[in-house]
Amino acid sequence: MPGSSSSNPAAKPGALDQPLDLTVHALPGPRELEDAQRTARGRLKMLFVLLICAAPVIASYFTYYVVRPEGRRNFGELIEPQRPLPALTATSLDGQPVSLPSLKGQWLLISVAGGTCTGPCENHLYLQRQMREALGKDKDRLDWVWLVDDAAPVRAELQPALAAATVLRVPGDALARWLQPAQGQALEDHLYLVDPMGNWMMRFPAGLDREGASKAKADLERLMRASAGWDQAGRNP
Repeated sequence: MPGSSSSNPAAKPGALDQPLDLTVHALPGPRELEDAQRTARGRLKMLFVLLICAAPVIASYFTYYVVRPEGRRNFGELIEPQRPLPALTATSLDGQPVSLPSLKGQWLLISVAGGTCTGPCENHLYLQRQMREALGKDKDRLDWVWLVDDAAPVRAELQPALAAATVLRVPGDALARWLQPAQGQALEDHLYLVDPMGNWMMRFPAGLDREGASKAKADLERLMRASAGWDQAGRNP
């Protein structure tokens, strides 16, 4: 029939003689399989080690924040979500730069005030020192810190009492982006607590007096007990 040869494959010379276009993938050999299994086992071991290292921290926070005896209340206000130490460079009283995140590795009990440090500031510094000393054997796990938020010189008569304190100048506007007072209060009205991982996690009520400091110390003691399994005295790098 005219034209039928154009639709018949047999009419095209060599049309059926072309080789099939197949891609052949090599199967992994024993060495490749062994390397893949070794890599997978290594990753599982690393994950297991990380979980073991993190377990005491997770357990202590779970105990403190979740498993609470009935009727127990914190005197300090828990901060949620917690706020990590900002990447700021502070200045020591002798003019040396100090990275604020370098304070991690210790519990930090922080006050904020200008360098002139009048009555309320002096009261906070006194209570910080007393609360730390009252922790007894655990006192070396906590640093008391005064963050000076202006350029005013620290009065000479205060400096002998600050021998055991960490005193750093940090711009007030930078501090206000990290720490936050309760509604209606100023930044310098509170004491702030930072955990050894560098997270601001508690704020004590404004206008703290000796009775309030005793209640705040009870919070510190509970936190020290809850973290005893993973937090030791001294700042670890």
